[in-house]
This record gives sequence, structure tokens and C-alpha cells, in this order.
Amino acid sequence: MFTFEELGISPEYVRAVKELGFETAMPVQEKVIPLVLTENRDMIVLAQTGTGKTAAYGLPLIQAIDPGVSNPQVLILCPTRELCMQIADDLNDFAKFNDDLTTLPVFGGSSIDVQIKALKKGIQIVVATPGRLLDLIRRKAIKLYQIKTVVLDEADEMLNMGFSEDLNDILETVPPERRALLFSATMPSEVSAIARKYMKDPVEVTIGTKNSGAENIKHVYYTVHAKDKYLALKRIVDFYPSVYGIVFCRTRKETQEIADKLIQDGYNAESLHGDLSQIQRDTVMNKFRIGHIRLLVATDVAARGLDVDNLTHIINYNLPDDLDAYTHRSGRTGRAGRFGTSIILLNLKEKYQIKKIEKKINKTFVSKTVPTGRQICEKQLFSMVDKMEKVDLDNEEIDTYLPQIYRKLEWLDKEDIIKRFVALEFNRFLDYYKNAPDLNVPEENSRGNRNENSGKKDWKDRKYGRDEGKPDWKDRKHGRDEGKPDWKDGSEGGDAGFTKLIINKGRQDGMFAAELMELINRNTHGKKIRLGKIELTKKASIFEVPASEAAQLMKALKNARFGDAAVKVDFLSEKKSPNKKFFRG
Repeated sequence: MFTFEELGISPEYVRAVKELGFETAMPVQEKVIPLVLTENRDMIVLAQTGTGKTAAYGLPLIQAIDPGVSNPQVLILCPTRELCMQIADDLNDFAKFNDDLTTLPVFGGSSIDVQIKALKKGIQIVVATPGRLLDLIRRKAIKLYQIKTVVLDEADEMLNMGFSEDLNDILETVPPERRALLFSATMPSEVSAIARKYMKDPVEVTIGTKNSGAENIKHVYYTVHAKDKYLALKRIVDFYPSVYGIVFCRTRKETQEIADKLIQDGYNAESLHGDLSQIQRDTVMNKFRIGHIRLLVATDVAARGLDVDNLTHIINYNLPDDLDAYTHRSGRTGRAGRFGTSIILLNLKEKYQIKKIEKKINKTFVSKTVPTGRQICEKQLFSMVDKMEKVDLDNEEIDTYLPQIYRKLEWLDKEDIIKRFVALEFNRFLDYYKNAPDLNVPEENSRGNRNENSGKKDWKDRKYGRDEGKPDWKDRKHGRDEGKPDWKDGSEGGDAGFTKLIINKGRQDGMFAAELMELINRNTHGKKIRLGKIELTKKASIFEVPASEAAQLMKALKNARFGDAAVKVDFLSEKKSPNKKFFRG
């Protein structure tokens, strides 16, 4: 392994990198830095997310900046606002001891006038999203005639997001003699087309194998019925007590529903999708980066550019529509030399997709069984015991309480204390999983039995539609499939003994499951209210509470406020929708 000094990086930048905790270069940095420093050639670099590519191009480029030129000399294009800010922050960290270097991130969702003012003061490196950069070009607010290097970071992501025309327009604008550095995790045909059109005899650098996943990521899948996916998700999360990861869903609606269910079931989770305002997204991502949120439930678009190095797991609740996106999803774990696990929750109809992904990433998946309740309890218990063994006892304050504690517990022997300690922490867990069913689906079978000699479906399965994980005809008749409540559960389709209330605040007001529960807890002064299902719409939130507590809860929320606005709560009638006056509150 090489040091940054050996690769030719100047002392002030080496000093900054060391302060960030890096002594030696990563493989992509070893290959790219010398080429960028010594050869004025176009370059294609195929490397996974999290391999250190920002420093690979950033360090040699900031070293080559001419401090006497106040117009942009380096243009870095990336797909999202979040990645734009991350790259700019990294470059500023690298240039910590160089006061003559100026970097500006420009992206949508932020004041363009502020960005124009900053450009007028003089900027040497611009990090931009394509859309906002084109706005600045059309306003003639940015001068690109002195651009020496254009970097396309996560080129495949930009093209997946529909920036092809924007990239063409931008690359036609910059000087033709500029150098182009293209970084991508995969090399689909669209990226190849950009390279052929705008790059001259590029040198190609590949870290690992083309279109392959990172070496330190383990790929596994669990096969379950579609209706059991959420239960399987909870078991997998419970089986890994230190989980810190992203759960990927396909749609915004599903993302919010899964996040709400996890929050309602006591998990430290939040959602991230396009229906959130930029302020809400920034708040969620900041909480996730610092570890206040352990599970982020997100769509692919919303999670792009989220730069977190220490994720332990990626969970694919659904496979992406474009299987190339799986590489980007899984590449968010196993970064910066750490190990990670990428998990897929499969239903029977999706089984054939595994072979396709294995071929694409050149990795083999491991088939696993969904943990049993006993396995989960054992894993959680020993995780807690392990934490107890490692807890810091160097606290003199604790010693002052010990004599009273010893006197209080002197009638118990060691075994009783341990048993009570475990029961205190785990009774709820043990009760929940005591009679937990097996969620695994035998890989050779679908739901119905098959003729073992011919491989054909049982005639009963064909007649009643039981194959391929479909619900039994009785389930369809009574609405039991896909986790829906039995028609006998109550007149409104919820739990027996529950009634539905509606509150005049919804997603557009920033009301989600966590906010709703916080509102109820705050106004009931800690009295425990058992909530049933929560349904969030754009303008209202519908939730179930025990019928015996509904009137008392409505009274408690009579003068409640959400933000600066008063809230209104009423019984939900299935036959009569709330009127406009209700929503105005």
C-alpha cells in the first residue's frame, strides 16, 4: 500500500488527509491519483460507491488549481443535491490548509441568487447537479471558458435519473480541449455512448471486476410469501441487534407504509421519499447520518447521494425495476474497508431474478431461512449480555448507590438476579415470539403440493389458484390475503373493539406516524393509548384506538396544536366523508 506522499500529493493536502484519519491510499486512489497528476488524458474509472473515488480525483485536481485564476477551472457533475454537498465538503476538508482555494456546490432547491452572488466573487471548483448548472448557464451567470477538467461522478446514476440531454448540453458548452474524468459503478450502453461522444482515447481503470459488487459485501436472500414480507423484515431486523441500514422499497406509498408500521411496532425508523419536503428530507438524512435513526426506509431516488460509510445492512424489501440499481443499493454497505450484508426478500415469482443479478454482479447469493422466534430471542439476549460485559464501570457516582442496592437485593442469590434481569428485558420479546409461525417457503415448492414425478401442479392447485404463492380461494373470498384483515374483524375492517378517528393534518402538513404518536403522547400526559392501524393521506390522518378510549382521547386532543395550527379530531364515518370545514380545522 502506498502513502499519499508516495503518490505525489503535496504536504498541505497530505496533512489534511491524515487529520481525516487516512494514512495510506485505497486501491482506486493508488491507480487514479498518479494518472491525473501526470497525464492530461481522458479517463474512465469503474468503481463501486464508497471506494474512495472522491479523493482519487479530488486531491490531484485541487493540487493543480491555479490560485491566480478566479473563474471555474474544475467542473464536477453529480446526480443529487446530497452528493453535491458531500463532494464539496470533502474537497474543502482536503484543502483545509489552502486558503486560496474556493469550492461552490450548486444544486436545485436552494436560492439561485445566493449561488450567483458567490460565483461573482470568484470560484475555482464548481460541484453541480445538471439541472441547476444549466439554469446558471442560460442566465449567463457562470463562465466555463477556463474549465480544464470535467468530472462526471456516478455517471450511470445521472443517466438513470434522466439527465442525458442535460449532460449533452453541458458538455457541448465547456471547452473542447478540456479533460474528462468519468466515474461509474456500472457501464451500461448509455454511459458508453457518452464516453464515445465526448472522450478521446480514454484510459480505463477498473477496480474489481466490471459491473461487479464490492468484494466485502455478502449477498443473501430469503424466500417468503408476499403476504409475509413485513413479518420477515421484522424478524431479520430483530436477528441483527446492531443493524444500521436502509430498507429499499419500490414506491413512495409503500415506503411510507412500511416506515409507519416499523415505527408503530417500536423500531427506530423513518421514511425518505419524494413526497417529503426538502427540509423534511434534510432532517431525516441528518438524523440517519448521526445514528439517531437505525433504519431508513427509502426509495432509490430519495436515497441517491446519501453518503454514510458504516451501514451494516441493505435490505431490498422489493427488487428494483432496473436490476442495475441493485449494484448501487448494495454498494451503500461494505464501504471504507468495512464488511456489509445485502439482503433480498423474495417471493416465489421473483426467484428467477437471482440468477440474473448473480450474473450481473459476478457474485453468488446465499439462500437463508427466516430466523425462528427462538433464534431471535437467543441472538438478542446474548447481544445484551455482551453489552453488559463491556459496559464502562469507571463511574464513581454509581458506587455511591451500590450499598443501598446490595441491601435491597441481599435476599436474592446470583441465579435469581440474573433470571430477573433477563425477564425484565425480555418478557415482551419472548411472549411475542413464543408461538411465532415458520415464514419460510420451501424453495422446491410453491404454496400447493406438486406432482413430484412430473413437476406439474396438483389439480387442486390449478383449480383453486393456490400455486405461485397466490392466496387460497377462501382467502380471496374473505379478504385474508396480503395481510388484509378478515371480514369478520369488524364493520370497518379493523381490529375488533377498535374505532377509527380522523385528524385534519396529513403528509402535506408534516404529519407522519411518529409525529401522530408524539402528538397523542404529549396531550395524554403519558397515559398509554393503544393504537391500531394508521393511514396517512395528503390532508388527514386516520388511526384506530380502542372504542372504550376514543371519547377520552378526543377530549384530550380538543385544544391540541400541531406546529402553529390547531388540530381537529372526529370519528370517521365510512358512509360520510369529512367536509371542507373539517379540513380547514
